[in-house]
Amino acid sequence: MNKTAEKQALIDKIVEAIQDVKGEDIMIFDLSKIENSVAETFIICSGNSNTQVSALAGSVEKKVRNDLKDRPWHVEGTENSMWVLVDYVTVVVHIFQKEVREYYDIEELWGDAAITKIEYEF
Repeated sequence: MNKTAEKQALIDKIVEAIQDVKGEDIMIFDLSKIENSVAETFIICSGNSNTQVSALAGSVEKKVRNDLKDRPWHVEGTENSMWVLVDYVTVVVHIFQKEVREYYDIEELWGDAAITKIEYEF
């Protein structure tokens, strides 16, 4: 499998894991054409509580590990689960509590990115 196909498989698996735990407002940011970006892709979603944010992060890690045999390079924010970051190097997942996402307005920081909003498949 080439790098592009591997990255797309990772993105698809992450979105599936988020949907499994009913994550909301899922958006995919393609940062590959932005100079000096920290990753090629951001996936952003919201949860309604620290319990759901933690469950979303756990679902992403477990599904990617079990189905793709990949582990994150770095994870942070699990102590309070207000904003959890799961870093797969080329793809970085940001899982927010709704209020925190609204406060930081991370979507505006990457306004130059091509954005895909994922519709729910519940």
